Amino acid sequence: MGKVLTFGIAKEITGGGVVDVPFENGITAGGLRTLLQSTYPRLKELKSFALAVNGEYAVADQLINDTDEIAIIPPVSGG
Repeated sequence: MGKVLTFGIAKEITGGGVVDVPFENGITAGGLRTLLQSTYPRLKELKSFALAVNGEYAVADQLINDTDEIAIIPPVSGG
């Protein structure tokens, strides 16, 4: 079980600023992204979103542990 920080529209979709997500140590960022979209189907509606692990943008094959700080970074709009 790991904690995932959420911001902006992702916070609205998940219903909180921090959500518990059941995953095993060693899951990849891509696997976690898929798990999040399965758990919170409205995330699939976002044009895009990124995952950050320990303050750095994650690549799909990056391994994640439940002690890592994970955040969903929603798309940003503005002008």
